Amino acid sequence: MATPIGNLDDLSARAARVLSEVNLIAAEDTRHSGRLLQHLGIDKPMWALHDHNERDRATGLLDRVEKGESVALISDAGTPLISDPGFVLVREARARGIPVSPVPGPCALVAALSAAGLPTDRFLFEGFLPAKAGARAKALQALSRETATLVFYESPRRIQDLVAELATCFGPDRQVVLARELTKAFETFYSGTTGEVLEAIVGDENSGKGEYVVMVAGAAPERTTDALVEADQVLRLLLPELPVKKAVRIAAELTGGARNDLYQRALKLKEQ
Repeated sequence: MATPIGNLDDLSARAARVLSEVNLIAAEDTRHSGRLLQHLGIDKPMWALHDHNERDRATGLLDRVEKGESVALISDAGTPLISDPGFVLVREARARGIPVSPVPGPCALVAALSAAGLPTDRFLFEGFLPAKAGARAKALQALSRETATLVFYESPRRIQDLVAELATCFGPDRQVVLARELTKAFETFYSGTTGEVLEAIVGDENSGKGEYVVMVAGAAPERTTDALVEADQVLRLLLPELPVKKAVRIAAELTGGARNDLYQRALKLKEQ
């Protein structure tokens, strides 16, 4: 069951009803979720279910379900299993033939993407990157040519380091959007190139507060050898008759190639 990522008004009427009807609530942090239940006026027994005890707790929870009880699984915020606990419990439930029904609602990555202005026809959610700098840089390098929009979660403590590494691995001109404090009073979006966004968060005294969703535009698709050959053939015909810029503009229209790439190829052809 999804719970609010900030604004409590985002909890659906169905979610509130289900919370009031189940026998037991499995919560990532019972103290945190206790405040939500108090806000709703709901008094239900809760079991803590988090990364450190999920394997041990899953058996006991599912034993109770098989005896006829109902359990709601919630995380601290957003949708369980999306960089939150719950995978082991859901997998074991399905292995036992126990029905698992989603109660959809808030999800930070979806909320951020819907307002970012980056392509969403394809996106790759990577969750939290490794905390150690070397492993994080290696993971980013492996994603540097991915053409889908990339989505990460990051803590305020490491956000400046991450954006600096994005500039190094992906180049200073890659488009980036950061979403901070989603649905809360101080919701903030930073957008621009990696260099511009890094400058913005360094200059914002509040950038060290709140969790982040980091979205990075995908890399431009690499052109195939056939496409490059075609572009070169067009440029060879145009360059003897036209200025370079005009030849590049026409070649871009004919081949669909990027003007910057064609301009560099045109300069090389002129030198030959």
